[in-house]
This record gives sequence, structure tokens and C-alpha cells, in this order.
Amino acid sequence: MMPNSESVAARILAGAGVQRVPTPQAELFQCRRFVDPGLAAELVALIDAGRRPSTIADDNGDPYFRTSETCDLAPELAPVKRVEALLTSLSGIDPAFGEPLQGQRYAEGQEFKPHTDYFTPHGRDFDKYCARSGNRTWTFMIYLNDVAAGGATRFKLLGKTVQPEAGKLLCWNNRLAGGGVNPATLHHGMKVRKGVKYVITKWYREQEWRG
Repeated sequence: MMPNSESVAARILAGAGVQRVPTPQAELFQCRRFVDPGLAAELVALIDAGRRPSTIADDNGDPYFRTSETCDLAPELAPVKRVEALLTSLSGIDPAFGEPLQGQRYAEGQEFKPHTDYFTPHGRDFDKYCARSGNRTWTFMIYLNDVAAGGATRFKLLGKTVQPEAGKLLCWNNRLAGGGVNPATLHHGMKVRKGVKYVITKWYREQEWRG
């Protein structure tokens, strides 16, 4: 069974080095140096080798809405197993509820405009993405490198902006206490102004992941 959000939040906050980002509107946490430089470098190499253009659900017709590249990371790879183990230890969420780990690469000028990670109830693609495993619950994102300029993650409705920093974990609950989706988790992967940004992302679902 997927643990309730209160128990997940409490376990995350008890993790070494974890800080809660102060806001009453969402459960948002960060942890510096969550992954070591060696592991981050291995993941960057995997992303570079397997990247493809990123896609979005509920396509709004804006070809520049998400301009990054994505890499589907094979679960049997050693670096992927190490990250999965770190995330499971931190959150206590059964890996069966997790989507496969993904990597993202943002070159100069690329971004992901303001969006939510949950699938919008009654949206055009809601049934397509949620029929088998339910909606997304928690997001865990790890910055793999320092970025020369730009590339921050901005939560406009929360008034919070998180700067990319090699090895730093940023995670949040996409739901409200009552179980509904939380619009305040709207966030913007801001344009990289100089350099390249690499991140990996892990999403969890309401039900066991069935692809």
C-alpha cells in the first residue's frame, strides 16, 4: 500500500541534511549533496548517451513549452540501482509505486514552462496516463551538475526559487492533505542561460506502476 503523505513527509524530514522549504502551501524539501560527484557523473554520461526530445501530456500546441531532452534510464544499470536505493531509503515508498527513473538535459536556452507533475483531472490525456496506476503523488528531482547561469526551478505560487546545485535533491508532494491535487506545486524549469543542466527525476503513483 502507498504510505500516506504525512508518514512520507515525516520520514523525508528525518533524513540526514534534509530541510523543509518554508511554505504552508505545499510539502517541499531539499537536501544538498544527496548524491556524490562520482554517481552524478555516471548519470550524466547515461543521459548524454540516450537522450531524445522531451514530450508532454495534454499538448497545448506550444512547440516551445518543453524544449529539453529526456533519457529513459534502464533499471538494471548499476548507477540507476544506486539512486533508486537512496530514494527508497529516504522516502520509505515501496519501489513498486515508482515510475522508471528519467534523466533530463537542458542546453542553453532550453526550459520547461510552468507546469504541474500530476495529470490534470478531466484533462484530455488524464485517462490515458492514469487508468492503470493512478495519478502522480511525489516528485523527487536531483540536480547532477552546477549550471553557469539560469536553470532554476521556480514555484511561482509558492514564491520559491531553487537554484541548481550538483548533487542536490528537491522533492515535493503533488497532493493536498485530503488527497486532491495541489495546484500550488506549479513549477517552471527556467531557461538555462549559460552551460548545460542535467537532472534526474523520479515520480511515484497512487497505485503500483503498471507502465
